[in-house]
Amino acid sequence: MQEVSKNKLVYLLFLLVFMGLAPARAQVYEISLLTCSPGEELYSSFGHSAIRVRQVEPAGQDVVFNYGTFDFSAPNFYGKFTMGQLDDYYLSVTTFPNFLREYDYYQRDVREQVLDLSEDQQRRIVEYLWTEAEPSRRFYSYEFFFNNCATKIRDAFEAALGEQLSWDETVKEEEKTFRNLIDEYVYPLPWADFGIDLALGSVIDRDATEREEQFLPDYMEAAFAKATIQGDGPSRPLVKASRTVLEYPKSEFEMGLVNPYYLMWGVAILFMLLTVIGHKKKRLFLGFDLGLFAILGLLGLLLAFLWFFTDHAATKWNWNLLWAFPGHLALVYGLAKKRFEPWVKKYLLFALILADAAVVFWILGWQSFHPSLIPLLLVIILRTNYLYYNLGGRSLARG
Repeated sequence: MQEVSKNKLVYLLFLLVFMGLAPARAQVYEISLLTCSPGEELYSSFGHSAIRVRQVEPAGQDVVFNYGTFDFSAPNFYGKFTMGQLDDYYLSVTTFPNFLREYDYYQRDVREQVLDLSEDQQRRIVEYLWTEAEPSRRFYSYEFFFNNCATKIRDAFEAALGEQLSWDETVKEEEKTFRNLIDEYVYPLPWADFGIDLALGSVIDRDATEREEQFLPDYMEAAFAKATIQGDGPSRPLVKASRTVLEYPKSEFEMGLVNPYYLMWGVAILFMLLTVIGHKKKRLFLGFDLGLFAILGLLGLLLAFLWFFTDHAATKWNWNLLWAFPGHLALVYGLAKKRFEPWVKKYLLFALILADAAVVFWILGWQSFHPSLIPLLLVIILRTNYLYYNLGGRSLARG
């Protein structure tokens, strides 16, 4: 009888141990960084990053934590975006198959880096992500360079792992400005490239540090590949395996005929011809100047609004205002009057100086302008010069 009781006790002990270990086995995960190739639309042209958490057991969860979720239909979405106050981005959670379905549809590559984390580190990461995904915490204020879908992932791992996560901060072989980094991705979208260079100021023309480059998913992927785990035994690489989940043939880029480069050179040739013909026939052709400076003035109003009246950090100190100046609208008013007032010639000289200053700022590297602006700056210098010396001449017709 006593032997039977001992056997029951041993059996009960093993049962309790088994039951205690079962939850521990259920909490073993495979955690990985997903990096998605750029898409064809501007909002997807820089690629994407997400975190995959796969529960290692039969029928275990396989989910993706996505910091790049937003809703165009959210109240005042476009107004907040314009003002730089976009707080409608949020951390969403979806299944891995659902996540892949979108990238398979748009034929975008998806690469995966499996991370070499201990069970305790996995638990901390998972707990942190589920806490961040709570409805009261999942929204965040989006900022393109410093708080986006990639940097939020880096911040999540740093918050969960602390000093155990070590980034490789060796000196880079090649320094790149924020504008250089953007250009690598928007070159296939010439009008988007032009618009970004127009709207963003000289603040993005400084060299980005290794850490700051991680706002781009590809650079985040490279940073993970060089990172190490320390403090819980021998130092080891953060990434233990890399694999390609989706891969598609790369399409060759061909710039269409309707692009800023052809357009600006077309405008330049037109105004050069008008100036030569006008000089020979003693005509001003002011109608073309009215259109030119009206467009430049309206652009100037937009740039001034982005600089002084929004919270966008990247639109500050934008020296495109030297050539696209709001005051050009006053010049349009002055040129449209039947009788030219003395201030019009003074303003033409002022506009000429501003355009020359833009060229100087560009040469000195204080701000990098879009290359297609070269012919436009030549046009502004040409026409302000021509009008300054010929405006008011009695032998010249207004045109």
